[in-house]
Amino acid sequence: MFQLTLCILKPDIVRSPHLFNVREIITLILKRQFIFVKSKRLQLRRERAGEFYREHQEKFFYSRLVHYMSCGPISCHILGRENAIKEWRSMLGPTKVYKTIFEAENTIRGQHGVTDTRNCGHGSDSVETAQREINFFFPEFDIQSLSKYENMLTNKSIFNKDTLEHQL
Repeated sequence: MFQLTLCILKPDIVRSPHLFNVREIITLILKRQFIFVKSKRLQLRRERAGEFYREHQEKFFYSRLVHYMSCGPISCHILGRENAIKEWRSMLGPTKVYKTIFEAENTIRGQHGVTDTRNCGHGSDSVETAQREINFFFPEFDIQSLSKYENMLTNKSIFNKDTLEHQL
């Protein structure tokens, strides 16, 4: 089933291209047959990062996560493909970086994660979460036009390297 998911490349990856360039991750995502529906690079204010991670507010890592996500630029993308949520999360690898280094070393987090908080990327965990998260970062996006993006998979769409988005 065609799905959309939110992809966030976190501050360490975006601001430290000498460690692992965002373009390299983009290339990996493209090789896995994702389409880039929408993309933007931004810097979250602390309050906005807190809103996004509100569900973790009572957890011990919340303050550290909010600080980290507001300490530098992030790169946000709406990705689409069959089973996008599962496939993107598979590419990222588990959130527990120390475990991931040994059990899924060929994933993005396994290769470039630093800690459980500084784990390179974010991926939605369900269709409902993806819709909410996409709306958070892309309020102008009409999720009802899903079929338009699904058609991009079958029709020859072109990836624009400047905008980091596919176009028909």
